[in-house]
Amino acid sequence: MTATSRMKKAVLRNRDRVYQEIRETATLYRLLTRWSKGETLTLQEKADVRAQLLDICKTIPALAIFLAPFGSIVLAVLIKFLPFNIMPSAFLSESRRADGQE
Repeated sequence: MTATSRMKKAVLRNRDRVYQEIRETATLYRLLTRWSKGETLTLQEKADVRAQLLDICKTIPALAIFLAPFGSIVLAVLIKFLPFNIMPSAFLSESRRADGQE
């Protein structure tokens, strides 16, 4: 596999992950709108809200690091060595999500 095809595959995979985060954020918006109108959310909906808010809180610092000079390198090092995960759930592998390592 050439470097170009690996790069293209990585870009497409990450594009899909960004779209997943956008869909999850849209769901968060709908749930928060319902809650603000006085509707009661189910326990599952509350868990979804909590998980998506945590994803948003993870995304902001990761994006800020990425945009800094040499940020992509720094972000890769942080992801590898930090004892906690700074990436949103859509960017975790399926096995890590199943294990609850979000």
